[in-house]
Amino acid sequence: MYNDDFLDRKLNERKAVNAFRILKLTSGKTDFCSNDYLGIATNNLLKVDEGLFNNGSTGSRLLAGNYALVEEAEKYIAHFHKSETALIFNSGYDANVGLLSSILQRGDTVIYDYLSHASIRDGIRLSLAQSFSFAHNDMGDLERKLQHATGNIFIVTESVFSMDGDTCPLETLLELCEKYKAHLIIDEAHATGVIGEKGEGLVQHLQLPHKVFARVHTFGKACGCHGAVVLGSNKLRDYLVNFARSFIYSTSLPPHAVAIIKESYSLFPAMMQERQLLQGLIQQFQSAQLKFEKIVSHTPIQAVIVPGNDEAKNIAQRLQENNIDVRAILYPTVPKGKERLRIVLHSFNTKEELATLIGLLQ
Repeated sequence: MYNDDFLDRKLNERKAVNAFRILKLTSGKTDFCSNDYLGIATNNLLKVDEGLFNNGSTGSRLLAGNYALVEEAEKYIAHFHKSETALIFNSGYDANVGLLSSILQRGDTVIYDYLSHASIRDGIRLSLAQSFSFAHNDMGDLERKLQHATGNIFIVTESVFSMDGDTCPLETLLELCEKYKAHLIIDEAHATGVIGEKGEGLVQHLQLPHKVFARVHTFGKACGCHGAVVLGSNKLRDYLVNFARSFIYSTSLPPHAVAIIKESYSLFPAMMQERQLLQGLIQQFQSAQLKFEKIVSHTPIQAVIVPGNDEAKNIAQRLQENNIDVRAILYPTVPKGKERLRIVLHSFNTKEELATLIGLLQ
């Protein structure tokens, strides 16, 4: 057996703070964990004739992996999102890393929300720009940092934050962009399918797509499939095709996967009833009195703060033992003292199931 004992130090450090991660199966428990907000994946709603589509794209988009269906899907998605163009990436992680690492140049300044997703942070880290975080949704802190920014200035945030479930103050962000001539990049991963009458996302819901430099929508949450898209101008698309390494050097998604994406986009805009059911469950949870701190959220992501890795894991285990699939989110994924239960609501959850969960947290 190969001697890889040099890995022990970091693994033991993670175990010492009770933050060691393992893969778990859901085992048929009541789902308050997945990002399948509309139940598209759970209810197996995406159907395409597998015999019509290849399961391999055979290469990157710049070589053999470009085909009519993927360009058709991009045009379809761009039209839905009121964008000049769209460019499909293999995942939300690839989209953020490719976009940010290529756009941000030496001498530029990027200022990002402190609670931004790891893919945003990694994309920024791979760039040559100087970077600063601003306190979560704190527009005063953001403006203080904008006053010292140089070069091309970029502000990066999420429309719905994946661990708190709250939304960004988009209109104020855009006012600051205009004041300081900054470009806004916004990750709409957890707004796709959920925010807006047709699930179009926060930017469109507020009728502001013309003011945003780039939007990232991902397909692995409410869309019930896989992949992501960057929305923007024709010039931005050309730039990414030429400089985004996660796009250039990846085998493209196979036609079967792209057909599923297009099918999702034909389906979720009409799921108004599912979005209404979600709102009812959100109100039910937000109005409940719990013995733990509860973050205010009007989205399917509900966070209950249970400080300390040990305590958060213990409460999550108690819920698992009662057949409820809720996972603990531990430090270092979230700041120390902000460990939590990340409770995700879905249109297929019942009021009775949610009442059971609430009762266990009271």
